[in-house]
Amino acid sequence: MRKWFVFSVASLATVGFGLALLGEAIIAKSKDESWFWLGTLALIVINTGLSLLGRAVIERLKLP
Repeated sequence: MRKWFVFSVASLATVGFGLALLGEAIIAKSKDESWFWLGTLALIVINTGLSLLGRAVIERLKLP
C-alpha cells in the first residue's frame, strides 16, 4: 500500500510541476523570449509524471 501511495503522490506532483513549466514556456514564447529548453524540460517532466502514474496503477492492481 505504501508503494502505491508514494507513486501516486509523486506522479501528481510531477505532472503539476510539468504543467507549471509548460505555462512558463508559453508565457516566455508570447514575450519573444527563449522558450525552447523550458518547453523541452516541461515535456520531459510531464512524461515522467505520467510514467509514475502508470506505475502507481500497477502497484494498486497488485494489492489484494
